[in-house]
Amino acid sequence: MSTTASDPLATLGSLPGVPDAVDSVRKAVDRVYGHRVMRRRSNEVTAEAALRGSRGSAALAGADWNLEEVRRRTDFSGEDEARTVGAALRLTAEAGQLLSIWRQSPLRVLARLHLVAAGGAAPEDAVGRPRLAGESVDEPLIEAPLPGADEVAGRLEGLSQLIIAGTAAPALVTAAVVHGELLALRPFGSHNGLVARTAERIVLIGSGLDPKSICPAEVGHAEQGRAAYVAAFEGYTTGTPEGVAAWIAHCGRSVELGVRESTAVCEALQRGAA
Repeated sequence: MSTTASDPLATLGSLPGVPDAVDSVRKAVDRVYGHRVMRRRSNEVTAEAALRGSRGSAALAGADWNLEEVRRRTDFSGEDEARTVGAALRLTAEAGQLLSIWRQSPLRVLARLHLVAAGGAAPEDAVGRPRLAGESVDEPLIEAPLPGADEVAGRLEGLSQLIIAGTAAPALVTAAVVHGELLALRPFGSHNGLVARTAERIVLIGSGLDPKSICPAEVGHAEQGRAAYVAAFEGYTTGTPEGVAAWIAHCGRSVELGVRESTAVCEALQRGAA
């Protein structure tokens, strides 16, 4: 983040193109929340959005499974892809339980998310804490320069203080910055992408934009593709207004695609096909 105003997240909301992205997302979310199926069957839509969001996040982490395989599978141990899908499912299930803690202690939530994602697969002394100097990071999708441990600690603390203090920034902007910062920092030895996308989900839910968690941005990130995801993220890492705005717009488009997915679920439920 390159701004230094008292509310730097709020200033990002005025970057060129960002107000339009925010408005487009809000209209899309309002439309799906207004669907007649949401009046009586919102829990079913939420459950389906969780499944599809988990699948999308896992796909970006290298486990691009068919939705029906994710739905059918019960054992997520064994090969690397199965463990990745299992981690994504666990994180999505955990996200809704951490909303109140997030507002008070974001770092505690991030530690919990990494613990849940690792699921015993990482060394016990490396789980749930930021990496130390000299420790490696397993995050093959993101090739940006890796910040040192001291920089990670400082930027995490800064991000935490911004969240605790509150911001006038739109939910989309805050969610995109949280997501982008965690990808840039890769604070843990593993599962950083999964954790970053779950943190984005927590912000979107907790902000009130998507309180029932039916607009899975992870679906949209996956649908736009890994190359587009990385390119947009690289724009964020430049710290330029144009690069940051492009990343926020990319995240906005991802939410809109998640809305489209859940709208299709609503239509299927209305027809009795789901």
